[in-house]
Amino acid sequence: MYQYTEFDRQFVQQRAQQFRDQLTRWQTGKLPEDNFRPLRLQNGWYVQRYAPMLRVAVPYGEIASRQLRVLAQVAREYDEPEAAVFKAAMEGQGKLGTTFLPTHCAHFTTRTNVQFNWIPLSKSADVMDLLATVDMHGIQTSGNCIRNTTTDALAGIAVDEIVDPRPYAEIIRQWTTLHPEFAFLPRKFKIAISGAKDDRAATGWHDVGLHLLKNEQGEIGFKVFVGGGMGRTPVIGTVIREFLPWNQIMNYIEAIVRVYNEHGRRDNKYKARIKILVKAEGQQYIDDVEEEYRQIVEIDGGPHTIPQAEFDRVAACFVTPKLADIADVAPAALQASLNALAAEHVMFGRWLQRNVHPHQNPQLRAVTLSFKRPGQSPGDATSEQLIALADLVDKYSAGEARVTHDQNVLLPWVHASRLFALWQEAKALGLASANVQLLTDMIACPGGDFCALANARSLPIAEAITQRYQDLDELDDIGEIDLHISGCINSCGHHHSGHIGILGVDKDGKEWYQVTLGGSDGSDLSGAAVAGKVIGPSFSAAEVPDVIEAVLSTYRDLRESGETFQNTVRRTGLDPFKEAAKQARHKDETLATA
Repeated sequence: MYQYTEFDRQFVQQRAQQFRDQLTRWQTGKLPEDNFRPLRLQNGWYVQRYAPMLRVAVPYGEIASRQLRVLAQVAREYDEPEAAVFKAAMEGQGKLGTTFLPTHCAHFTTRTNVQFNWIPLSKSADVMDLLATVDMHGIQTSGNCIRNTTTDALAGIAVDEIVDPRPYAEIIRQWTTLHPEFAFLPRKFKIAISGAKDDRAATGWHDVGLHLLKNEQGEIGFKVFVGGGMGRTPVIGTVIREFLPWNQIMNYIEAIVRVYNEHGRRDNKYKARIKILVKAEGQQYIDDVEEEYRQIVEIDGGPHTIPQAEFDRVAACFVTPKLADIADVAPAALQASLNALAAEHVMFGRWLQRNVHPHQNPQLRAVTLSFKRPGQSPGDATSEQLIALADLVDKYSAGEARVTHDQNVLLPWVHASRLFALWQEAKALGLASANVQLLTDMIACPGGDFCALANARSLPIAEAITQRYQDLDELDDIGEIDLHISGCINSCGHHHSGHIGILGVDKDGKEWYQVTLGGSDGSDLSGAAVAGKVIGPSFSAAEVPDVIEAVLSTYRDLRESGETFQNTVRRTGLDPFKEAAKQARHKDETLATA
C-alpha cells in the first residue's frame, strides 16, 4: 500500500493542528458558526439527526492494521453520545419499532471511507490528533469540493488488470487536496478510476469516471466519462474522450472542473451537480472542456502534465509488502490441497467459492471478510471487531487490508496454503459468512436511524431481509444479486445501481419504500451501468420483505437454465415482477384486515 512520506505526515499533522485552532475559536465565539461550518465539513465533520458524524478518509480503500487499531480506539473511547442525547434518540426510534443505534462502532461506506456517528464536537480535535498519528484524516470527505478518489478493491492484484490505477489515484488525491480553485464548487465532486477489464469501481455513476486502457501502440491512457450521478436525477456518465494520454489527466480534469465551476448552477442545490450541466449543455459542454484543455496545454504550458519521474516516485511508494516466509508450492498442488479441504469441510468449500478471489501471484489469494450478518447493520464494525480484524490482517495479509465498495473488508495478500486457518479464525469472529455477492451481501446507508436527510430507515429493512434469507442453499440457488438500500433520494445506499433497489420515501409523515429492478453499477457481465426502474407504488416497511420474496420467487419461476436475476429481468421485462409485487401487497392487506 502507499507509504506516506515525511511531507505527507507533516501535512496531516499540521491540518489537525489547524482544525484544533478553528474549533477553539468557534467554541469561544471568535469564529462564527457560518464560517466554522464549511471548515468542519472539509475535515469530515457533519452534524446529523442526533449527534455529529465523522467521516475518515481511506483513499482508494487501502488501510493498514495499525490504522484499524486506532479506528478501534476512536470507537471505544470517543464514539459514545451524551446520555441525554442517546436517550432521546432511543425514544424517538423506539416509536417506530426495532432500533439500530449502536455505539462504539465504525461504519464502512460505499466510498471506502469510515464513519463514526456519536463523537461530540467538543472531542473532535482530540480525535483528529489521534488519527494523524497513523496518517489518517477527514480532509475533503465532505463539502463542495473534490472528494476522495476511489478505485477497485483488487487494484494492483486483479488478474484482469490492464494498468494498476492506484498511482494515478494517489497523484489525483495529492493534486486535488486543498486545490484553491476547487475548494468551493457548486456541489460535491467525485472521481473513480478502473484499471481492469471488469469495472468494479462503478465509474459510470461518478462525476468523472476514468478507465485506464492501452491503445494499439501499447500506450497507456484514459477513457473519460463525465456527468454520472445518482440522487434525484440518476444519470450515467457521458464519454467525452475515448483516449487521453495518461500524463495529461490532471490538465484534463482541471478543464472539466473549471468549466463546471464557471457554469454549474449555484441557485439550486438539487440542480448543482455536474450531471445537470452536462445533460443540459450536451455537446456544448464537451466543446467548452476541449477548448479549456487546449488553452491549459497550449497557452499555459500544461502546468499539471505529469512527468515520468514524478509518476515513478509515487508508484514507488506502493510497496508490495514483505510476505511471510512460506515455501512456494506448485499451483496445481495448492489447488488440490484446497479441494481436499473443501470436500472435507463443506462450509469452507462454500467460503472458497464465494469469498476467495484469484491473485496475480499464483501463490496468493485475495479474501473478502463479510461484515453482513443478522443483528448488525451492513458495514458496521465494533471496536472489538476492529481489533480482531487488525490481528487477522497482521497474521494473514502482511498488515494491509482494503475497504470495499460493498462495505466489506478485503485481505489482499493471503497465501493460499493459509486459507483454511484464516477461515477458521474468521468464522470464530463471525466474519466468514459465505455470502459475498449474494442477496444478504447488501449495501445499505445509515438511513433515518442517524441521518437528518433520510425520509425512512434503511437498517431495519436490511435486517428483516437478512433474517428471512439465512439458508445458504437458497441464497446460492438465487445466485449473484446486488441489493442496495437508501433511506432517501440522495442515494448514499446506491439504490439506483442495485439489481434490486429499495428507496425510502415520505408519505404523509410515514415511512414508505419504492422498489426498483434492473439497475447495475457496471460490474456485471453486460459491462454497462444502468439505473433501475420502479415497480408499482410504494410499499410499507412491513410489506417490503414480502415484496422482495415475491420478486425473487418470480425470478426463480421464469429464469432459463443458468440465467442470472439481472438477465431474466432484461429478457422478460418488468411486468411479471410488478404483478408479483402487487399480489404480495394485496396479501399483506388481506392479512391486516383479517
